[in-house]
Order: sequence, then structure tokens, then C-alpha cells
Amino acid sequence: MKPKSSTGGLVYSTDLGRICPACRHPVAACQCASAKPKAVTDGIVRVSRETKGRAGKGVTLVKGLALDEPALVTLAKQLKTACGSGGTVKDGVIEVQGDHCERVMALLQAQGHKVKRAGG
Repeated sequence: MKPKSSTGGLVYSTDLGRICPACRHPVAACQCASAKPKAVTDGIVRVSRETKGRAGKGVTLVKGLALDEPALVTLAKQLKTACGSGGTVKDGVIEVQGDHCERVMALLQAQGHKVKRAGG
């Protein structure tokens, strides 16, 4: 029998489904995800507009929210619905398609966040 390497091993089990390679638990009960520290923020949510790397199309970025991933996705859905546009959550940053900085700032302030406009 070959020894398992530190990066190899069981990836899928018919009993448990997908297995986390780091902690060897089912992905649904992964020990690693809960051990990740939350992003350290200064308590200020920064809203900016960016076009870099998007073929000239502008997006509104919301950074600095100290929320976990499911809460970010829920907030992103609320913002996208209010702005009537699409968007996504990437690396703890909410992206809303289009220039909606003022509307997003008003919605976040209404929810009790301390909001600042960042960049130009």
C-alpha cells in the first residue's frame, strides 16, 4: 500500500460527499472554514466606482464590511435589487454593475453602517 501524501488522499466519499483536503471532514462540516479569521476592518464601509479590467464598464465596489460570506451575499442581493442591476461578491467585496455609488451609500447608511465615498 502506498502512503498518502500530505496533499493527496480521499476527495470524495459516497457516504459523506466531498471531503475537505485540509481537515479531512465533509465540506458541509469543515473545521477549516470556521477557523478562518474575519477580515479586520476599521468599521468604515468604503464605496467606490472602478472601470479597471472591465473593458470600460463601470462597477460600484463596496469594501470594508465585517460580515461573513452568507451575510455578504444577502446584502449584495438587496443592493442589486435596489439598483436594478447585476453584480457579485468576490473576496469580501461586493460588486454592483453600473455607477450606483450614491444609491448604495444611502441604503447602507439606512441599515446603520458608517459609509464613506472612496476614490474620485
